[in-house]
Amino acid sequence: MASFKTVMKSGHPPTLFAAFLYFDFCFAIWVLNGAMGPFITETYGLTPAQTGFMISLPILAGAIMRFPLGILAQYIGRKNAALTEMGVIVLAMAYGFFFVSSYNDVLAMGVLLGIAGASFGVALSLGSGWFPPEHKGLAMGIAGAGNSGTVLAVLFAPPLAQAYGWQAVYGFAGLVMIIPILVMIFLAKEPPDCHGQTFKEHVSCLFTKDGWSFSLIYIITFGGFIGLSNFLPTFFYEQFAVTKVEAGRLTMLAALMGSGIRILGGYFADRMGGILVLSLVLLAAIGSFLALTATPSLAVTTLLFMLCFAALGAGNGALFQLVPLRWPTNTAVAGSMIGEVGALSGAILPNVMGFSKQYTGGFATGFVAYALFTGLVLGCLFLWQRKWVGAWVGPRGKVLDQPAEAQVQAGGRMEPANA
Repeated sequence: MASFKTVMKSGHPPTLFAAFLYFDFCFAIWVLNGAMGPFITETYGLTPAQTGFMISLPILAGAIMRFPLGILAQYIGRKNAALTEMGVIVLAMAYGFFFVSSYNDVLAMGVLLGIAGASFGVALSLGSGWFPPEHKGLAMGIAGAGNSGTVLAVLFAPPLAQAYGWQAVYGFAGLVMIIPILVMIFLAKEPPDCHGQTFKEHVSCLFTKDGWSFSLIYIITFGGFIGLSNFLPTFFYEQFAVTKVEAGRLTMLAALMGSGIRILGGYFADRMGGILVLSLVLLAAIGSFLALTATPSLAVTTLLFMLCFAALGAGNGALFQLVPLRWPTNTAVAGSMIGEVGALSGAILPNVMGFSKQYTGGFATGFVAYALFTGLVLGCLFLWQRKWVGAWVGPRGKVLDQPAEAQVQAGGRMEPANA
């Protein structure tokens, strides 16, 4: 088993750090409206359904923007795409600080926050691009741990909103965005794993069954993570009548668990196999979703959410250990597509929870639905892995060590013979 130091020597750690920081700050900005949900709801007297829609809009917008940014990154480079995106985000935060003054403005700001949510595929591909296949799971896990930006949002946004007004938080966010921009400029180097391909070859992952299989799994792991991350401040505030700041701190505990475990998910996926790790974490997610329907105490609920987020975070890391093995030459596009579908599903969850609360008086229906869907995906994974193992991945989802003649060269890409 390779040591962490050995893994880092195999790639370019400064680029990995820059990718992590880029994703971390972008993620924090992406979920700002969710972190400030109780403040915005109180300001405009929103219904639960309106709150759910307001929270879900940045997720939806970010999902839609992910794939175009991934395509752009293949042509101008991932570093340049990241810098372009962060520059636009700074301008968007200026709009939020100076012009947001109504619920409709908040919705418009939600669309602009979605720009930050588009960073996913570019960040993971940039961070892992310098590392060999056997260490990409850990590298992607470290870059993907930037979803700990949720922790930054729920930890700092509520106190700042309480002290200076929630509109001022957009201004603070724009200022701190300068940090990852400078780090990206001076530390990051474009990875050498970019291959000259046609547009058709770039988007080929859209037309493979495996691409949509990965997306279905990511609906559970990342869709659940981002959807719950945005909704939990409102959930804790309404379900347990805690203060707005306390709701943010409770959300932070769960989000921190999910973000940190993502690294371990990638690490153990490299060692044990991504398929095996995914199977285990989906089982854990089912159990935690069902347990939450019993409406336990605040302490138990918080622990269950920490377990749930740990499972979802590990699943995110394990899934993206498999992505560069399946699409080695267009990982940014494949990752962006999978991330787009997963984020779209995250936009559904706050709406489902909002409608569940408004029309049934509780949130149990949403948790049951997610548990059932997770069980269905787990069953599908059992069937899918029979075709995957030996074609492009080894037993349990480890790196496949096979002779070159077992693969077929297709348009400059290494594709499984039975793709």
